[in-house]
Amino acid sequence: MPDEREKISVTVVTLNEEKNIGPCLESVAWADEVIVLDSGSTDRTVAIAREHTDKVHVEEWRGYGGQKNRAVELASGPWVLSLDADERVSPDLAEEIRRAAENKSAVAYQIRRKNYYRGQWIRHGGWWPDWTTRLFRKGKAAFSEPRVHESLQVRGETGRLSGVIEHHSFRSAADFLERARSYAVLGAQDRFERRKKAGLFSAVGRAKFMFFKTYLLRAGFLDGAAGMLIAVSNAIGVFYRYMLLREMWRDAERNGRGD
Repeated sequence: MPDEREKISVTVVTLNEEKNIGPCLESVAWADEVIVLDSGSTDRTVAIAREHTDKVHVEEWRGYGGQKNRAVELASGPWVLSLDADERVSPDLAEEIRRAAENKSAVAYQIRRKNYYRGQWIRHGGWWPDWTTRLFRKGKAAFSEPRVHESLQVRGETGRLSGVIEHHSFRSAADFLERARSYAVLGAQDRFERRKKAGLFSAVGRAKFMFFKTYLLRAGFLDGAAGMLIAVSNAIGVFYRYMLLREMWRDAERNGRGD
């Protein structure tokens, strides 16, 4: 009986990911096609990617959602698995993805991510189970395009897979703080464009609540020092985001653009 499985394309967007891209692409060597869309890396990311696939493209950065949508456009398979460069597909998940492409019972699938910090699986603080929709039929889903925290918008039934994506995003406390800073800037810009406002006390209050939610309500303390680091980083990111937003409005009002 002929193989009824449809072609599976994997897409990865990159920028200076030489430490991550090799293991990521090795974990999807089983795919029918691997697309890497780089946005101008100055390290060895592109060279390493070309050791694993001949479909490496370099194009101008469009934002997180826009870049991922462009990578999907470049894919030729009817099924697309969208990954970040710091993610790995477990062998069990790879087999499950192949089966999902055969039975076609849904147009998209949610997958759990196992988030790691310095080799430690983070099980609390809202980091597990971290369900994310990554496998989908081309034409049935697209990424939203805010400046940060894009999400996949699906038109049709979404199922769930039991395998996991391993996520090795943070390697040090400095990684946490830098990510909090960069996301805060983008988040403040998004909110400013949507005419959202913030004051000093709301910034403090939101930061305090974020720490309380991450560390206590979501039991981040059970992850030890890593749990504390995550809670503090989340709180700093929230505080920084709303203070930046406050300053944007103050600058706009000072320049007569606050109406």
